[in-house]
Amino acid sequence: MCYHRPFDFSRIVSPAVLVADLHSHSRASDGLLSPAEVARRAAANGVELFALTDHDDLGGLAAARAVAEQSSMRFIDGVEISIEWGGLQVHIVGLDFDPRDEALNAGLAWIRSGRIDRARRMSAELEKVGITGCFDGAMRYAENPSLISRSHFARYLVEIGICKDMRNVFESYLVPGKPGYVTHRWATLAESVGWIVGAGGIAVIAHPGRYKFSRLQMRNLLDEFKNCGGRAIEVISGSHSQDNVSQFSRLAREYGFLASCGSDFHGPEESYIDLGGTMPLPAGLAPVWDAF
Repeated sequence: MCYHRPFDFSRIVSPAVLVADLHSHSRASDGLLSPAEVARRAAANGVELFALTDHDDLGGLAAARAVAEQSSMRFIDGVEISIEWGGLQVHIVGLDFDPRDEALNAGLAWIRSGRIDRARRMSAELEKVGITGCFDGAMRYAENPSLISRSHFARYLVEIGICKDMRNVFESYLVPGKPGYVTHRWATLAESVGWIVGAGGIAVIAHPGRYKFSRLQMRNLLDEFKNCGGRAIEVISGSHSQDNVSQFSRLAREYGFLASCGSDFHGPEESYIDLGGTMPLPAGLAPVWDAF
């Protein structure tokens, strides 16, 4: 989700003209709109190159692709894989892979298999601080129960008046050190990148500006990611600040990474930036779509 002050993209000057949005979510994971609705909204907003990247699931791709094929919008198969690195949850986006790949599908199924147990543990922790009914409440927001997430819990806590908005829920309850956070065994960096590359796709570090890493930790992440076969990094994200854009533009050049961009759209009411709302990549970066 996007919970940081967004970057003023109007300040970027770039000769690129392609309108690309390669990070978005639907109700197939933790978004608010159906896959078809997300694709229609992207097309209506002038997106020319679009990827649906639901968390740990490929179930929305066919519906989104069908809508894209009815418009002039090019569709890219995508996914956002939950991993653990450095004791924190990190996300790796996969783009332009074969969605029928057996190893990728098996890996995603394994990740999904632990989400319901994690949700029950989150609910138990919240009950300890007097907030009851969270598991059932969160499940009402999850179209696919095997993909229940912190976002579904956050929506329920806003609904019952515990917090005023999603951002406040995450800050107060759903991050490390807070009452509703529990640890979980996600995939490793090597596993996630291996699944994506094995399926013929490109692995991308999602919204790196959101991770609370030191400079050394970030470099260690980028080193390991590249050694595993990772090729790209999100320079432009709905949650990136101006400093983030400058920092990750520099690191993309230094590491020889392709540059990606995406709104991380979840829904009209929850996203700082709408589909297609990000400006083109800064000049001098190699865009990820050059490799599609």
